[in-house]
Amino acid sequence: MQIRLDGRTALITGSSLGLGKAMGARFAAAGANVALLARRADVLEETRAEIAAVASGKVGAYVCDVMDPAQIAATHEAAVAELGPIDILVNNVGASRTGRFMEITDEIWQDDIDLKLMSAVRFSRLVVPGMRERRWGRIVNVLNTGAKAPPAGGAPTVVTRAAGMALTKAMSAELAPDNVLVNALLVGLIDSDQWVRRHAAAGDNRSYEDFKAEMGKAIPMGRIGEAEEFANMACFLVSDAASYVTGTAINVDGGRSPVV
Repeated sequence: MQIRLDGRTALITGSSLGLGKAMGARFAAAGANVALLARRADVLEETRAEIAAVASGKVGAYVCDVMDPAQIAATHEAAVAELGPIDILVNNVGASRTGRFMEITDEIWQDDIDLKLMSAVRFSRLVVPGMRERRWGRIVNVLNTGAKAPPAGGAPTVVTRAAGMALTKAMSAELAPDNVLVNALLVGLIDSDQWVRRHAAAGDNRSYEDFKAEMGKAIPMGRIGEAEEFANMACFLVSDAASYVTGTAINVDGGRSPVV
């Protein structure tokens, strides 16, 4: 089955590196116009140029702090002006912030809510009216498997991710009659920039490949995933091939999560 996104415009938050970059490249390869959003202008432009070199559609890059409602609104307006109305929204931004419950301050809680939950709410509010009017839309909320199976010491991330899963279900039921489909993808251990940083911070003598191999031992498939594998699932969900899929939260984790 060949998946095509010709004529569609996708906006992906947190898309200069890692999973966001992989999704941007996959969507562009399928024919979509793609709006890439991130905070670091230099890295973002490098990614835009790399994807644009092999894309058939347009690729735009927009510096945006998604914790600022004004920047969200301005970025959406700029992307629509350059690329056209947004048909596909991927809420991918977020960092894995964890700690002991009694050590998490109000400020940390609020920052995590604003970064992961409220950015998804605010972007969705901007794109949903047009999707409804055109009677076609796709929203994917990128979460992690802790949303279903929160471990000790996993807050605040697991809490905001669980809220994102509830948001996905609530939106899906409300928007389904307008053919606006809302799903979540739950990340397990997948090779991305954050693991490169963690390997560097570990300060041991293992190669990055050995570091990944060690992590993979805890996964039924025996390895961590690749960003392209995650992007393939995202591309399916935002396409016409997934026309009867909404309100789901799909693990992309090689079978690691104890919860289906």
